[in-house]
Amino acid sequence: MNRYKNASFLKLFLQFFTPFFILFVIISLVMTYFGEEGYEGLKKEVFAEDKLIKFVGIKLGLSTLYGLGMTVYYKFIKK
Repeated sequence: MNRYKNASFLKLFLQFFTPFFILFVIISLVMTYFGEEGYEGLKKEVFAEDKLIKFVGIKLGLSTLYGLGMTVYYKFIKK
């Protein structure tokens, strides 16, 4: 029997959402760090006034879509 069928929707969602969000943020920060001029570029591109909200918002949105998609797949579609 599939172990995901008996898990709660929220718990299953968080199991998919959390690691994806953390890895997504870390990879994005590393790519920005090496793509720009180091820490100064990172401050300018990510940690500027309005850019941090946009940076985190995009990551939260995509991670939510991933978490919901995987949760629906494992809970309702996969046999």
